[in-house]
Amino acid sequence: MTESPRLLPPNFTLLQVTPRLDAGGVEQVTTDTAAAVVRAGGRSLVASWGGRLEEALASGGASLVRLPVHAKDPLTLATNAARLTALIRRERVSLVHVRSRAPAFSALMAARAAGVPLIATYHGIYGAKSGLKRWYNAIMTRGDVVIANSRFTADHVMAEHRLASARVAVIPEGIDTDRFDPAAVAPERVAAVRAAWGLGARDRRIVILLAARWTWWKGHRLMVEALGRMRRRSDVVLILAGAGGERSDEVAAVEAAAAVAGISDAVRIVGPCDDMPAAWLAADLAVAPSTEPESFGRGVVEAGAMGRPVLASSLGAPAQTVLHGQTGWLAAAGDVDAWAAALETALAAGPEARAAIGQAARARVVALYSLSAMCEATFALYRRVLERRP
Repeated sequence: MTESPRLLPPNFTLLQVTPRLDAGGVEQVTTDTAAAVVRAGGRSLVASWGGRLEEALASGGASLVRLPVHAKDPLTLATNAARLTALIRRERVSLVHVRSRAPAFSALMAARAAGVPLIATYHGIYGAKSGLKRWYNAIMTRGDVVIANSRFTADHVMAEHRLASARVAVIPEGIDTDRFDPAAVAPERVAAVRAAWGLGARDRRIVILLAARWTWWKGHRLMVEALGRMRRRSDVVLILAGAGGERSDEVAAVEAAAAVAGISDAVRIVGPCDDMPAAWLAADLAVAPSTEPESFGRGVVEAGAMGRPVLASSLGAPAQTVLHGQTGWLAAAGDVDAWAAALETALAAGPEARAAIGQAARARVVALYSLSAMCEATFALYRRVLERRP
């Protein structure tokens, strides 16, 4: 994939500011954008405390500037602002792109002090039960433009912060459809993932995959309870893959729910997976049963790119990325009976129908949610913001 250099101004240097570089959608988008800027002829800097994606960042030609931008205490925020100001001036940064609230305070101070524009991407649906929390969240709206990672997020941002639509740009997160391509994954990789999940070569059960970090609203427990209420469950195995399970009370609750339903043998808790393209191919059906709205839902789009139909909650961005009955199915969030019925529908469709739905899902992802589309739209926005500056 090659982004057009025409979308970036001459001598362009981007500074992204993100708390950490561990696993997650924000971190992956940061790394992908950094590499795309380099491919398009610019320079990429990322201010972050770092993490497991540091090697990927470096391999894309970007430079890590290690700063404690994940910290929230006022003294560190002020110190970070001073260091970022010096960095912007020394490296002749053209534009600052911040991706989280805590570092946004330091980044905004630095950008204003150095006289460069700042763009913020609203990656989450941040709750605000008090005026103070709403003020804290609003830091993401005080730059030149706010990027919303979905139409759902844009509507939330405009309503929550009373922003005019002209100050919000909708740029869906993009995934690398060359990496997430069924044709690019060797059968050996799929076999390795299945083996890691404890599925033998002769295991013919239908594999349902929920890949998400362990937090209560991702719906792990709901998924187990729904499986327990299905009539057809003896030929199904549910794989729960994601980080955080080793220290999560949710794991104990899920194990207890599986035991009560008598389906402990059909539920596998496997931890995080480093080869997600192969993981999606190792599954027959992807599920995203979140009980709170997702701002984008990266896993839903990744699974679709790999030709896997997705059953998702009918709220948040997945309700827009999944076309019910065409690229997957939608079920009412938090409704165990609705999810059990939707699972029955998806399994009753049969392998050929699921394959056809998966092909439609990939075509939609390639057309609307590719990394190239995201980068081209982001670069065009960078140029417009810079051109508006005196």
